[in-house]
Amino acid sequence: MAGQGLSTDEIQGIREALAAGRKPRVVFTEAAGQMAGQLGQVVELTDPAASEEFVVVRFGRDELPFSPADVAIAPKGAGRRPAAEAKPEPEQPQAAPEPAFVLDTPRVPAPRREEPKTEQPQAEPKPAKRAVKAAKPKTPPGLTVTLAYAEGEWTVAAQQGTKALARPYVVKPAEALRMVALVDVPGVQEAVEQILAAERAEAEQQAEKLRAELAEIEARLAELREAR
Repeated sequence: MAGQGLSTDEIQGIREALAAGRKPRVVFTEAAGQMAGQLGQVVELTDPAASEEFVVVRFGRDELPFSPADVAIAPKGAGRRPAAEAKPEPEQPQAAPEPAFVLDTPRVPAPRREEPKTEQPQAEPKPAKRAVKAAKPKTPPGLTVTLAYAEGEWTVAAQQGTKALARPYVVKPAEALRMVALVDVPGVQEAVEQILAAERAEAEQQAEKLRAELAEIEARLAELREAR
C-alpha cells in the first residue's frame, strides 16, 4: 500500500492522462482513513486554489473529492483478479446396496435422520462512505466604523476590508454623543462628555470676549454719533 500521496509530477501526469481520455487508477493511502488500500479511478482534477481536495476519484458508484495526500498511483497489476482455482470434481454417488432377500425377518424401523443445523453467517458491515466536505462559504471582509475627535471636530469614517466606504466627514457634537450612547460603554461615554464640556467652556469664554469687544465698539460708536 502506497503511503506517500501524489507528487507534483504525478499530478501533472494525471492531468495529461485525463486530457487524453484515460482515467488513471489510484490507491487510497493511510491518510484516507478506513478506505486505505482500496482502488479507485481519477475522473477529474478541479481547481487547487478553490479547495485542497481537488482530486475527484470514482469509488464504486460514487465520485468523491480527495487531497493529493489521500491517494497514490496504483502499482501495476493492482486490482486484477487471480486465475480461478480448479474446481474439485464432484464425487460419484455410490450405488445403493441391493436389499437382501430374507424370510420371516421382522422389519426394524430406520432411525430418524436429523438435519444438521447451520448458522447463517452475519453480513459484515460495509465501510461507511466518506462524507463529501461542503465548501465553506466565503465570508465578507470586516466592516469598521470609526468615530474620531481631533482639533475640535468630530468625524465619522467607514471601511470594509481595505476598501473605504465613507471618507471621514464632520458631524455635530450632539450626533457624536448619540452614537456613543448606542455603544453603552460608560468609560467611552464619560470621555466624550468631558470633551464636550471642555468645548462648551471654551465657546462660552470666546462668547464673553466677543460680547465685551462688541460693547466697546458700541460705546465708541455712540461717542462718534454724539460728536456730530
